[in-house]
Amino acid sequence: MTRLTHLRQAVLVSGLALLSGCAAISAVGDAATPLDVYELRAPDSIQPANRAAARDVIVEQPTTSGALETDRIMIRPDPLQAQYLPEVRWSEPTPVMVQTLMLRSIEATGAVRYVGRTPLGASGDIALVTEIIDFQAEVNPDGDTATVEVRLLVRMVRERDAQILASRTFSASTPSASTETEVLIDAFSAASDRVFVDLAAWVRDLI
Repeated sequence: MTRLTHLRQAVLVSGLALLSGCAAISAVGDAATPLDVYELRAPDSIQPANRAAARDVIVEQPTTSGALETDRIMIRPDPLQAQYLPEVRWSEPTPVMVQTLMLRSIEATGAVRYVGRTPLGASGDIALVTEIIDFQAEVNPDGDTATVEVRLLVRMVRERDAQILASRTFSASTPSASTETEVLIDAFSAASDRVFVDLAAWVRDLI
């Protein structure tokens, strides 16, 4: 497993195994139940810029639907139903995690003077305004496999006059051989890597 840290926060009840198929799907459980934590990392294949532009880039916290405003890992058994993997969660709520991945990916290019969640001064030069459209696994019709979908709409906005300089949708679909948690997380990692490599290159080339 690459670029993926599995932070154990609790020992699962003896005899509880990772479930396969649709049995791996459940709604949010008891809030007091300790959950295993998964953290996605920025890809390590990002190409650096030839030089750093004298610009500051602010990555706004992404917006998304209510179903993704959580640290739980979403899986859809059908297109109209949102559920969550049992006993596990992301290290941060999904919008915060995506913001962190954007920051780390852009930082890895070395393309800008500063990239952060907030400006160093009164305002930055460029803001990235993002909507998370998809960040979930979708169970395939066979009920035993899934596809992870990651899709972001990103707008590059000039801070001084709020003019949209560019916008693009970044997306990736990655098949998962089963709906077991570990296999799904690998698929999430692969899909997010593709999205953030593309996003980092887009920012690097436009800046």
